[in-house]
Amino acid sequence: MTALEATAELETHEVLNQPAPPGDRDLWQDDPALRAALAGSGAAQAGLAGYGAALGRAELREAARDANRNPPELRLFDSGGRRLDELRFHPAYHRFLRLSTAAGYHAVAWEGGPAGHLAHAAMVYLASQVEPGHCCPLTMTHAAVPVISGAALPGEWRAGLLSRQYDPSVRPMAQKAGLTLGMAMTEKQGGSDVRANTTRAERDGEAWRLTGHKWFCSAPMSDGFLTLAQTGGGLTCFLMPRWLEGGRNGIRIQRLKDKLGNRSNASAEIEYHRALAWQVGEEGCGIRTIVEMVHHTRLDTAMAPVGLMRAALREAGHWTAQRSAFQRRLIDQPLMRAVLADLALDWQGSLALGLSVARAFDGADEADRAFARIGVALAKYLANKLCPLVVVEAMEVLGGTGYIEDTSLPMLYREAPLNGIWEGAGNVICLDALRTLAREPLAAEVLNARLDAAAGLDRAYDAALAAHRARWSRGVAEAEARWFAERSALLLAAAALLQSGPGPVAEAFVATRLTAERGRLSGAIPAELAESVLAGGLPLGE
Repeated sequence: MTALEATAELETHEVLNQPAPPGDRDLWQDDPALRAALAGSGAAQAGLAGYGAALGRAELREAARDANRNPPELRLFDSGGRRLDELRFHPAYHRFLRLSTAAGYHAVAWEGGPAGHLAHAAMVYLASQVEPGHCCPLTMTHAAVPVISGAALPGEWRAGLLSRQYDPSVRPMAQKAGLTLGMAMTEKQGGSDVRANTTRAERDGEAWRLTGHKWFCSAPMSDGFLTLAQTGGGLTCFLMPRWLEGGRNGIRIQRLKDKLGNRSNASAEIEYHRALAWQVGEEGCGIRTIVEMVHHTRLDTAMAPVGLMRAALREAGHWTAQRSAFQRRLIDQPLMRAVLADLALDWQGSLALGLSVARAFDGADEADRAFARIGVALAKYLANKLCPLVVVEAMEVLGGTGYIEDTSLPMLYREAPLNGIWEGAGNVICLDALRTLAREPLAAEVLNARLDAAAGLDRAYDAALAAHRARWSRGVAEAEARWFAERSALLLAAAALLQSGPGPVAEAFVATRLTAERGRLSGAIPAELAESVLAGGLPLGE
């Protein structure tokens, strides 16, 4: 980066009314909502302050730009025609993985410290604001730990996955300082219905040999993958190492997906050619085994879109605080204030809900586990439906500048749909929520208890909760699953905000999200509510 300021006095004009580059930011210190939500939890002791400060540096934003301007290169063969099946990544991508691995993004939840899952959720939120592509292999590594723990596997897989040393070398796991683990489940004919998978497994001594294909494999340079294949006993979960002591495993990359979203990470279509793998869990119980990984990745897919919203709003806040139109700063104009306040409510409600669910992941009793199962589905659904809307509105705040790749907003916009698709698209998530409530009485009980905990703090909330229960007192029809999930998630978010201390944000959230006090589109809220949200200053770190 240059150490000199850019030239504003040009031969044909002087550059005026353009916000100065933001320079270094501190993603921890400039986020009072995050710090308040974690106060007293012990999560902040996990090094979040240092991690947020590092991620906010201007040079890291440049590195994120480099990583996404230089996508991974697929190298199927070496110069002599020998098979490689490798990817080459830009050094900036490795830089982010090194930083986040050292911070413990993937490991903090399993190291025994206080509020480990809450700290992990905060790290997902922070990292997604800058370079979301590198989060994919670390999220899967984090989520794989409880699945492989206790499995009869050769070598120290768990220790390797929890290592805080990032090691991208192409070597067998026993020779590496740290490991990453991916997942490959979906196939062409099944999609979300993994029971339709056709990949087959045959015994080879204590191991298995897998033959088949996988339609999506994210982070294909991971050191191993949890995958599903059919045995004589049914669909079974396996751990497949990427590299073997005797050479390369039979994993063939067919092509990289030309995907929307970040460009720094890679997704691939792959085939297994009698690839060596080790059974994880009981034969025939593959879905039940791997669903534990899915459960933990869903928490990340609930937090990542909140980080994307935060990043987009930070850009909008920086722009409006320094840009003027019609003789007034944009932030001083009532309609702009209404838009920003409304978007900030979407972000803050999603943040409060996601972190409340993360706390349940740290819980040790059955009630916490039951709430984690239902809560993570609702948080994922709500945050991902709001994220694209928030990002595009923030882009519109900047006008044409926001549409240009010189800013981060185009990348954020491309990334915005991802987490709503990954680990269960909207319909799957909503139907999962209904099944959980129908099959687990405790899940329904703890959900109601969480909603009741905010009763009496706001009359509008109480009325909305009563109407919600009356509407579905006899059960929820499948066709109304989205409506039910949306209202349940909004009520949970409102409850979290109200319990953190009833104030302007909580009151405005209830009034605009749970009543008819707003229009359908962003910024269509009562003027007095917008002003109450912004009365203490723009909550966007500017």
